[in-house]
Amino acid sequence: MFFMSRFSLLTDSYLNHLKVERGLAPKSIEAYARDIASFADYVDEHQLLLDQISPETIGAYLAHISKRGLSRRSQARLMSALRGFFRYMRREHHLVSDPTDEIDSPKAGRKLPVVLTVDDVERLLDAPDPSTPEGVRDITMLHTMYATGVRVSE
Repeated sequence: MFFMSRFSLLTDSYLNHLKVERGLAPKSIEAYARDIASFADYVDEHQLLLDQISPETIGAYLAHISKRGLSRRSQARLMSALRGFFRYMRREHHLVSDPTDEIDSPKAGRKLPVVLTVDDVERLLDAPDPSTPEGVRDITMLHTMYATGVRVSE
């Protein structure tokens, strides 16, 4: 299809820009290439030309990859690759507007901290020997940390 050959030429130009002008590492360039190729496959399936790609197309693609089980972190990375690609296309005058301008990147979820169980806390508080000065000190520190919710790093 005409679109794919032109799209791949533009992709090659963008990847070369990332390598030469931005100095990205080879693995980063490979990741960008995979992400853009995945989007190109989606666009090819829908028989769209470059200038027919709209914010709705991008949104539909994000929904498509979400249904395939891609993590939010991977979706955010993919959106970053597309955003960079379309900004480059606009800067190089291959597009009049950037279809990613109106799209927010998926927010990568934050991992919850690992917490102790009630049994773990009770064992920890009972561990110091209260008959020694060090044990009294340790009991006091542990109870203070437990009562205030202080973090280990603090």
